[in-house]
Amino acid sequence: MTTGPVGVAIVGAGVISRQYLRNLTAFPDLRVLGIADLDTARAQAAAAEYGVPVAGDLATVLALPEVEIVVNLTVPGAHVAVATAALAAGKHVYGEKPLALDPAEGEKLLADAASRGLWVGCAPDTFLGAGIQSAMRAIESGAIGTPVAATTAMLNFGPERWHPSPEFLFQPGAGPLHDMGPYYLTSLVALLGPVSRVAARARRGRTERVIGSGPKAGTRFPVEIPTHVAALVDFATAEASAASTFSFDSALPRTQFEVTGTEGTLSLPDPNTFTGPLRVRGAADQEWRLLPITGTDMGRGIGVLEMARALRAGQPPRASGTLAQHVLDTMTAIEHSAAHGEFRTVTSRCPRPVALPEDWDPLAATLLRPSGAPASA
Repeated sequence: MTTGPVGVAIVGAGVISRQYLRNLTAFPDLRVLGIADLDTARAQAAAAEYGVPVAGDLATVLALPEVEIVVNLTVPGAHVAVATAALAAGKHVYGEKPLALDPAEGEKLLADAASRGLWVGCAPDTFLGAGIQSAMRAIESGAIGTPVAATTAMLNFGPERWHPSPEFLFQPGAGPLHDMGPYYLTSLVALLGPVSRVAARARRGRTERVIGSGPKAGTRFPVEIPTHVAALVDFATAEASAASTFSFDSALPRTQFEVTGTEGTLSLPDPNTFTGPLRVRGAADQEWRLLPITGTDMGRGIGVLEMARALRAGQPPRASGTLAQHVLDTMTAIEHSAAHGEFRTVTSRCPRPVALPEDWDPLAATLLRPSGAPASA
């Protein structure tokens, strides 16, 4: 199919799927045709709630001929296996982050996709929202001169207080670095280009945690990864560096994202959101000034939509597997640096994503329907 709305299927009917389903079913350029889960009853419940015609297991949705993109919302440990199965079925893949648990697996996945003429896209797509997109335009317009440094921080006491099944967030492939780091690192790459080297320190604040909500409240579980990571990040094409902290060990919640340039400083919104505020303070300013925010704040799923429109245009997606692989390489280098106490080089590179048009509208019907397709298709 080369015209008309793009058919998608979702694999994984967990907590995050509701945010995707709410948006993907509202975008005219997409058709959500199926949803799969290991718990097929859970998939059926989600399908009934959002009017998705097919629910079942992975094989069921991969067999749907009109599905072009598989949206992989499984736990990190299953990302590569599900994506590989989707590629083998001739489907493009858009997955939740991280792309893979290991960079070698990610490279193999991208090579598999390339050999089949298929695309891989990957979250986070928050950098496509109005907040970070407006920051990209502000930097490109010279609002702060030449970028010199960035400071980012994500500090809280951990997701086990609110998540009903948080164990996977404290296993390899997650933690504050792999779970929250992609939002910050992807946005930094979008703003400043690819990473060249890193240095880091890390520690594990507690050896076990307690689930604070849901049917498993009070259950203890082990912590298998560092829960506080501090990193210094250098960039390949910008004379700039970033100091970034990711922590599940802070009783004081805090989010910070600032880019300092030769002529001023830009204060960005939380990169795990899709909107503002965006503020600037120049050398002569006594206070912060708000900058206008333009773009979409529709939320999770706009990366799938952007990928679908890019497919129809014969272009790679902005939230690409190449970008996600570079971020994965960067996070792995941070882990290795923290473990060995030395700078680590990041050898992979990715294009710096081009900003979306300011009038990019998820709710616009931009793709022509195939000949003979009903208006409700």
